[in-house]
Amino acid sequence: MSQPPNDKVSFSLGVPEGDDRKRLICDSCGWIHYENPKIVVGSVVSYGDQILLCRRAIEPRDGYWTLPAGYMEEQETTEQGAMREAIEEANAKIEIQGLLGIYNIPRISQVQLIYKAVLTDPDIAAGPESREVALYAWDDIPWNDLAFPTVHWALNHYRDVKDRDTFPPFTNPPGEFGGRFPRGVNGV
Repeated sequence: MSQPPNDKVSFSLGVPEGDDRKRLICDSCGWIHYENPKIVVGSVVSYGDQILLCRRAIEPRDGYWTLPAGYMEEQETTEQGAMREAIEEANAKIEIQGLLGIYNIPRISQVQLIYKAVLTDPDIAAGPESREVALYAWDDIPWNDLAFPTVHWALNHYRDVKDRDTFPPFTNPPGEFGGRFPRGVNGV
């Protein structure tokens, strides 16, 4: 069925025929409003022996460091989305080298596809969603100020394959499902 017009539409919560969970269903035409997970695309971007990080200027985790990443847009590939996010957040022009990781975060209904990439032009600058951007040597990464567990995972997975051209994509570390930060030392 096509989507109903937006004027004077009411929905009820119910289980559509052939489904196994409650969904919003249009009371007048039966159109089903599906809410599906969001896809986040981004990259671990290297420049020589340094890694590009962005200090967030938006919630959640305003002021914490992250990878250039964000929600995929319609009518773009995941690679195009990762390259767009690098430009939007850090004015960074990148070249994708391969899919580094596929991380599942069911508590917030996200799937994150993080690529391994290289910076093709060192001229970077903060975009509207970043307070600042910087290139960090591994030992200087602000581990205690990283925004999300997936940033830790992706950085450590990158370190495992940084000198390799081919590798299978990583997934969540054993026992990790995208919850709060694990208690531990510096993400390693």
